[in-house]
Amino acid sequence: MRILLGVGGGIAAYKAAELVRALEVRGHEVQVTMTRGAGEFIRPLTFASLTGRKVITDLFSEDGPIEHIAVTRDNDILVVAPVTADLMAKFACGLADDFLTTTFLAFTGRVVLAPAMNTAMWNHPATQANLATLERRGCSIVSPTDGWLACREMGAGRLAEPVAIVEHIEALTRTKRDFEGENFLVTAGPTQEALDPIRYISNRSSGKMGYAIADVAALRGAAVVLISGPVSLTPPPNVEVVSVRTAQEMRKAVMEHLEEASIIVKSAAVADYYVATVPQQKLKKTAARLSLELDPTPDILAEVGEKKGDRLLVGFAAETENLMEEGRRKMLSKHCDMLVANLVNREGLGFEADNNEVEIITHGGKTAHAGPAGKRQIAEQILDQIALLRLSLRAVDASA
Repeated sequence: MRILLGVGGGIAAYKAAELVRALEVRGHEVQVTMTRGAGEFIRPLTFASLTGRKVITDLFSEDGPIEHIAVTRDNDILVVAPVTADLMAKFACGLADDFLTTTFLAFTGRVVLAPAMNTAMWNHPATQANLATLERRGCSIVSPTDGWLACREMGAGRLAEPVAIVEHIEALTRTKRDFEGENFLVTAGPTQEALDPIRYISNRSSGKMGYAIADVAALRGAAVVLISGPVSLTPPPNVEVVSVRTAQEMRKAVMEHLEEASIIVKSAAVADYYVATVPQQKLKKTAARLSLELDPTPDILAEVGEKKGDRLLVGFAAETENLMEEGRRKMLSKHCDMLVANLVNREGLGFEADNNEVEIITHGGKTAHAGPAGKRQIAEQILDQIALLRLSLRAVDASA
């Protein structure tokens, strides 16, 4: 694979040399471009020696002012490591004042960003807003880790290890097409159940896990229908997206697409209760206590489990305690072939977070642990387990 590596101007720039070596060991071709700030921490000669290729540092080089267009055509993926807070802000705002930022705007392929910065800068609302913007636009993020920082503090903001970045890139761009011929039906995100014309009951699901599963399934050859509750995410490419809001709407959409599905992944966090009779006017605030009468929403997973036939059904369980016991109970009671269980009361994992850690349970009593890792990496491992389960079920059918 041909990789364009952008190096930002942070102290972690020295790790980009390790990243180049790790990529080349795996057989990838690397072209490096550096910001002016990066040159204050590591010299272009280092990368030129490692790659045997010219390092691009200037937008207006002797090769002409459109070289940034040429490199977008010559490379399969753009990786930027480290991404500083300044670079992240420029990428999010569409500024183009040097070769790297201009190339970022012109690049139409996949983009991987590996941020690194001081903890306070990483946690600042502006940085987090820029991060969310870039994720919505389809950039894949290799989240920084906790550790000893250059500012002599411990905290989040340390550049991910080069091997972790390489694994993320390869998982993102894997070429195996082991789900060709399969039709995936994936649900993602929360539902919103109206209390009145302007208020609703919902939950903290971001939809990131379901969207990652849909994206990876499509990359691995499947035809994918993604039924999504209200989220702030960019739809994955080559995926049919059906937008819904309520549990009733999600049930209707699932049942309409069930017939053509061969593999169903129910990762949505569907509300458990709704108001059966919603007031037509806004509920006014008074000093009196307000009581709501809630009815249970339809159990979509259980209904699909009853109707699935020979389809493969994967459920999700978000728990706060007794993870394995609750996961196995739900898998059996909902007639799932596989269940993905995760604890949602841990900081930085699960709901709203970019990372996750899950237990994957199958009927045969087998379990597989995945994470902690980015949700795309978790999605890859979930699909690997689906592929193994599919193979074992076919073997059973063949011997019957």
